[in-house]
Amino acid sequence: MKSKCQSAALFSLFVLFIIAQSCNKENENENSGTKISSNGSNESHNMGKNCMSCHNGWFNVAGTVYGISKTSTYPNATVKLYTGPNETGTLKYTIMADAKGNFYTTENIDFGNGLYPSVKGTLVNNMQSMITSGACNSCHNVTTDKIWTN
Repeated sequence: MKSKCQSAALFSLFVLFIIAQSCNKENENENSGTKISSNGSNESHNMGKNCMSCHNGWFNVAGTVYGISKTSTYPNATVKLYTGPNETGTLKYTIMADAKGNFYTTENIDFGNGLYPSVKGTLVNNMQSMITSGACNSCHNVTTDKIWTN
């Protein structure tokens, strides 16, 4: 049986580990170069959550793509940002979703007067309104439908 001292020591180590992990998250910006999701990668986490809750000030665009049933994520989709609706105007940015359906970038994104997202799997799904923020999951899966494709 463990003594009270051993239990307290283990608990203290656990708390220090948690604190160290949260500090690393807060310093992501300083410790890492440009970070962009890519097809096949599986480094991401927390699908469907608002990425900017933890990564605000680091990610400039981030979210999750789901399949047409909206019950599971859609791996390796492509997110494009245009200056006009329905893939019109100029294609400004392309972000590949990873194997978990998450997409993110730390690249500087110039939203200008607004950008129009387009999501492609085997079909294209265009957002009809423009965005001026890249915190996609702050609305999608909260107050609006999930981002999806097929």
